[in-house]
Amino acid sequence: MKKIRFSVNGIQHEWIADSKTVLLDLLREDLGLTGAKQSCDRKGQCGACTVIINKEAKRACLVRLNDLGGAEVITIEGVGTPDNPHLIQEAFVLAGAVQCGFCTPGMIMAAKALLDKHPDPSNDQIVQALRRNLCRCTGYKKIIEAVKLAGRFIRGEVSPDDIRPQPDQNNMMGKSWPRPSAMAKACGTAHFTADFHLQGALELAVLRSTVPHARIVAIDTTAAMAFPGVAGVMTAADIKGTNRLKYLVPDRPVLCEDKVRYIGDPIVVVAAETRSQAETALAAINVALEPLPVMESPQSSLAEDALPIHDEFPNLCYEQPQIKGQAEEALNTSATVIEAHFQTQVNHQAPLEPEATIAFWEDADDPEEKDRLVIIGRSINIHYHLGMLQDALGWEDMKYIEAYSGGQFGIKIDVISEGIAGAAAIHFRRPVRYIPTLTESMLMTSKRHAFQLDVKLGADERGYLTAYCNDFIIDKGAYYSIGHVVAYRSMLMLSGSYHIPNVKARVRMVYTNNPWGSAARGAGPPQANFALECAMDMLADKTGIDPLEFRLRNSLQPGQSKSTGRVVSQWPLAELIESIRPHYQRAIENAKPFRQGKIRRGVGIATGSFGIGGPGDISVASVELDDDGGISIYAAAADPGEGNDSMLGQLTAQFMGIAIQRIRLHTRDTDQTAASGPAAGSRITYMIGGALINALTHLKTAMQETGAKTGAELEKAGKARRYLGQKKNEDAGPLDPHTGQGPSFESQVHAVQLAELEVDMETGKVKMLKMTTAVDAGPVINPLNLTGQIEGGMDMGVGYALREQYIPGKTKDWVTFKFPTIRDHFEMETIIRETPRPNGPLGATGIGEMCMVPTAPAVINAIKNATGVWIRDLPATPDKIKSAIETIAGRQ
Repeated sequence: MKKIRFSVNGIQHEWIADSKTVLLDLLREDLGLTGAKQSCDRKGQCGACTVIINKEAKRACLVRLNDLGGAEVITIEGVGTPDNPHLIQEAFVLAGAVQCGFCTPGMIMAAKALLDKHPDPSNDQIVQALRRNLCRCTGYKKIIEAVKLAGRFIRGEVSPDDIRPQPDQNNMMGKSWPRPSAMAKACGTAHFTADFHLQGALELAVLRSTVPHARIVAIDTTAAMAFPGVAGVMTAADIKGTNRLKYLVPDRPVLCEDKVRYIGDPIVVVAAETRSQAETALAAINVALEPLPVMESPQSSLAEDALPIHDEFPNLCYEQPQIKGQAEEALNTSATVIEAHFQTQVNHQAPLEPEATIAFWEDADDPEEKDRLVIIGRSINIHYHLGMLQDALGWEDMKYIEAYSGGQFGIKIDVISEGIAGAAAIHFRRPVRYIPTLTESMLMTSKRHAFQLDVKLGADERGYLTAYCNDFIIDKGAYYSIGHVVAYRSMLMLSGSYHIPNVKARVRMVYTNNPWGSAARGAGPPQANFALECAMDMLADKTGIDPLEFRLRNSLQPGQSKSTGRVVSQWPLAELIESIRPHYQRAIENAKPFRQGKIRRGVGIATGSFGIGGPGDISVASVELDDDGGISIYAAAADPGEGNDSMLGQLTAQFMGIAIQRIRLHTRDTDQTAASGPAAGSRITYMIGGALINALTHLKTAMQETGAKTGAELEKAGKARRYLGQKKNEDAGPLDPHTGQGPSFESQVHAVQLAELEVDMETGKVKMLKMTTAVDAGPVINPLNLTGQIEGGMDMGVGYALREQYIPGKTKDWVTFKFPTIRDHFEMETIIRETPRPNGPLGATGIGEMCMVPTAPAVINAIKNATGVWIRDLPATPDKIKSAIETIAGRQ
């Protein structure tokens, strides 16, 4: 132990600390300064905990208190407040660099340390200063722009008021009004789950399976119970409900009672006064496991002698054909046909915030009533998750509150850590905190499904598509989750952007002992579209037609039908192709000098048409006229970073002609909202935004009929002050089980992406140079939010194409995951078209997931253009590219 004295944000502190305690723990646990975040298990990999010590940016998770004698420490709380922000915080907000906000305090602290020394930094200096700070949302472009803008503020060249949009009650669309939550995130005052101080809470640790398939023979917790601070141990036998987290199929246990089915399955929970005590006791638990055969691929699961992974369900858990026209006959008479096999990897969605949950008992107002269980977590579907938890835990009186979420990208379509936290709170009758490590969070969460796709694509002598066959199989992993929804969405968007008159496809989804698959940005179409878009380039190459021209020639047209047979009335893809043509031609010219030698340059093109608002989708939203003339919005519209809070406010301001400052959002509590579906499938703007406009129409009519300006005046005139709105899609129903024909999406967002890259022919290493996206998502509500989603999606899509892969037991942190850093940043450009959608809120539709759909194939097509080799299995790592180049060279 050592006595030390140092200052934090100008206040002197004196501590007696041991040699192991790090600054991050003192800031968060002792001083309550939660602006510094923890993501990477104190490995210094993420930079979310960055502070300034003696004018230098330091990662608080690596700084031991013993080394801080006499130091001056500044945290994000000491930089500025929402009422009095620093110029750097203003710049991050106004540049659109704040999305989920989890990384933002660390980014701002690193930027401040740079700008204090170099108020006019170069891009290279910014990259160097922020090289240790990770972000999953932005693609780093807007972060670099924010630092540059902050420098301009500091140098006095421009002020925040010069940049800040000016209120205009008649025109709020198309303005980059700052997100309502952005400044709180920039100042570190927005509470993520682990930031809530929960007095008297037990800390949880969970024993998880280290093998993919085994029978649980015995669990011995005797030794663990004797450790200091341990409140108790919980197993499946202690859970009073169904112990099944049922989204669609009741197959995933809160705690395993008989078998483990993948590496990471939860078995035992220890609750103790501290996390350290819980982890120490956990290590003393002995679980006897009897190994079972491991089904590591869909093929092994489908073998005749394969052991059922679930006794109640077959390993082949879903199958759906799609038949339009006569595909095989059309291929037989086609002038040109290509045939290829494609494969995509298991991947992690990689939100920076680990899967934290807290649960506590809310005192009942009536002494005769039971206390209420409150869950605070990162849900994107709070009402549905509440129902899942009530059934699984056997406790009815509960509510769910959505905390700010450090990214999610589909991962929070499911209940993950909430079941364990809620069960422990019930079992121990104490408040609990479950704050897992990053490694544990990676183990426990769902992943992006791996696909295997066998494709045939044909064209006639004029270069028009004739037929498409796609027999693909999806590795479901150990649990069903949203299951067939991923396969279903893949079928609904199977023909992509094109008119293909004849289609024959089959999708099969199979249980394995791999990590369970669920929603991941795009949820199926990115994998299926990867195969189609690469096949389009293969066919264009074989027919001798330019890839861009080939896509334009085969673009779906109004009056033609998708693979589901659904005829479209609007399809503004051709205009997007023309808008990107000059960039495509420029890229080709720039690549010509790099066709020989060690470094080759390639150009790749791909399209995406992403469906939004599926068959039968429905949402509701309520609005209320307040007594001061402001408007309150009540809608379960989760916002893990995409900007749904901006969307709700700006649509309301535009439609009602009201100042945006007078709009109040209530979106995060099951008590205040009604079920409106998940913040997934890019549906929130289209569906909940549509319900919002419907509710506002009712309110506006009542105000016009009565002349009322306030809620009290409405009531005095005999009208209600609150109105419910609904958005329901035109038709519903599943695809025909025999033909796969039927209803489809009500709206589409279209994009064309152009990838420019270099490949080292000796090493296979790829360097991204630029990605250009031409997009049409209808009238733009908030330009910075829209481009932020596109840029972040480009970055994520490139990572998916080139390096990211989740390997159970090996992928344990951000380094082994190969998380993109600011050093991987590449140039990005966005071209925007705004074709109004007939049924969209003020003509708008969604955007968040489209950018994942064409990115990977654009990159792979560019690699082929540069090297002459195809990489058909993702990711396209240097060793795969090098091997393919050497194979081709050997044949020559």
